[in-house]
Amino acid sequence: MNGLHILAEFHACQGDRRLLLDAGMLADVCRGACTNAGLEVVAEAFHQFADAGATGALVLAESHLAIHTWPELDSVTLDLYVCNYSQDNRAAAENAYSALRAEFKPQRIMRRNISRGGLDPDAPDSGDIHIVSGSDR
Repeated sequence: MNGLHILAEFHACQGDRRLLLDAGMLADVCRGACTNAGLEVVAEAFHQFADAGATGALVLAESHLAIHTWPELDSVTLDLYVCNYSQDNRAAAENAYSALRAEFKPQRIMRRNISRGGLDPDAPDSGDIHIVSGSDR
């Protein structure tokens, strides 16, 4: 159960606008971010809303990624959780997060790290909140 849970909002995204509007493209980017980080995708579901954004989820062997786009706000919300059952997957979570951030190119980020399980002394403190502007990236 021990693990890192990243909850984030990307605002004023400057990346390829199609990522906010196309569930297929969104799925490809999410899948690539996770697999390139060393996480194993075991199932997925993505949905395109008519004349709006997209939503999707990857079930990972290590846990999950859920993502929702808000093109009318140039924003994205994401929820990435990795457990550390057989190995420490925090670096993989950070790498997947960084890849997604690089694709969306948000000018403002609100991120909350939650240490799950509470037994890992090296995990980020539960409830840490990080607000990052474009100049802080």
